[in-house]
Amino acid sequence: MIGKFVPFADTVNAAQAPAYAMSPRHQLAQYAATGCLNATYYANAEAQLASVLQLCEQVDAAFIAQADVYCRERGYMKDMPALLAVVLAGKGAAELAPAFRRVINNGKMLRNFVQMIRSGTVGRKSLGTRPKKLVQQWLNNATQAQLLSASVGTAPSLADVVKMVHPKPADAWRAAFFAWLIGKPFDADALPPQLRAFEAYKSDRTQPLPDVPFQMLTSLELSTGDWAQIARQGSWQMVRMNLNTFGRHGVYRVPGMIGLIAAKLRDAEVIAKAHVFPYQLMAAFKAASDEVPRKIRNALEDALEIALSNVPEIEGRVVVCPDVSGSMGSPVSGYRGSATSAMRCIDVAALVAAAMLRKNPGAMVIPFAGDVVRCDLNPRDTVMTNAQKLAALGGGATSCSAPLALMVKNKVKANLVVFVSDNESWIDARHGMTATMQRWNEFKVINPQARLVCVDCTPNATSQATEREDVLNIGGFSDDVFRIVAAFAAGQLGAQHWVGEIEAVDM
Repeated sequence: MIGKFVPFADTVNAAQAPAYAMSPRHQLAQYAATGCLNATYYANAEAQLASVLQLCEQVDAAFIAQADVYCRERGYMKDMPALLAVVLAGKGAAELAPAFRRVINNGKMLRNFVQMIRSGTVGRKSLGTRPKKLVQQWLNNATQAQLLSASVGTAPSLADVVKMVHPKPADAWRAAFFAWLIGKPFDADALPPQLRAFEAYKSDRTQPLPDVPFQMLTSLELSTGDWAQIARQGSWQMVRMNLNTFGRHGVYRVPGMIGLIAAKLRDAEVIAKAHVFPYQLMAAFKAASDEVPRKIRNALEDALEIALSNVPEIEGRVVVCPDVSGSMGSPVSGYRGSATSAMRCIDVAALVAAAMLRKNPGAMVIPFAGDVVRCDLNPRDTVMTNAQKLAALGGGATSCSAPLALMVKNKVKANLVVFVSDNESWIDARHGMTATMQRWNEFKVINPQARLVCVDCTPNATSQATEREDVLNIGGFSDDVFRIVAAFAAGQLGAQHWVGEIEAVDM
């Protein structure tokens, strides 16, 4: 009888096994929150791009704008928000302006937006009147710090953007900055103070090191002392991202610098202001070279524990099932040649499992590949330690139903089951339905009030569990995932679940 209540699968996944298709809105939301426009294990960049553009033709501009804002503000994505803004520009949608002002919030995003339009990604290669005005507004409203930061980078450079749109600055300092940027004569006295200090330092190296983006200084010959000063002046994020660079330039040999950098990395107040993403800290830890001292690695672990303070405790018994199969060994942000991230999908799954174990000490963690994989975890260990144990299990086929089958066999009692996977289950394939859904229905006989959450690490249009009142499919791995999982577990999300969260974005 249980099997008769299992809905029939209506499509196949990338591994050609039965799966459930998501609605166009849900598919776009998945791609927006997980898409990286780089080649992943199952899809190349071109296929992802084509899928996103096709889905944008099936949903209204209002939802595209909401998904755009959501994946930028809560998912901290970069390429995908710029692409969705370009799609809105191509449609001539009124929603472009409010989405642009929230999504294009720094120079890197501005350059991404212009580069994507000029590439002809959505069929046009010119900015057009409305996008051009929005770019002009950004340039004329950006702060001195934002413009200085934006001046670093190419393809296109900020100078290229200024030459394209010809902003008409109302401030003397802005006019001088734009002239300096594009190589025209400028009023040196009108330059912003930081830029005046930079020009003075170039002329006289005895001047104090200017407080400008360090990339502006790297073309100059810098001493170890200069690099140490850059580390002192750097923001939390800048320091996190350049730990290996500091090692190459001897910063850790300068007395007191190891302690100073470690103290900055574990500063709870600074971590809160920087909106630190737990996986960013794990990525920094994994990417740290042998030149990064142990004391700084320990500080990264401490920072990760602090950053997890917003992971909620969930009432009742929690079971977390991280996918440790072979395909989860692919980079979470896709293959990008020498720039490929050290962070893999399996690391994200391990991080989510270890974090939820830390905040819910009674939780069960059941890793799986082609079958359940044994792994003994101690809730008292650091998240990094437990995550490393889980990530070391990688390899083999994928059977998303395996943990559920084990729990049914052992009559496990639980209120919430969380899967973190790429949803490419295939070894448990059967005709007409997914084994995951069949096992979930069996599990519900034992636990009638239980809820299932499937967190997808990669861009996908399918799931192994169909969306319904007790099943939530969600894409991405941001801090927002923990909040949504907790709300779903408490019965606080409506029938639309995660898509409803996106539709609730106030434009």
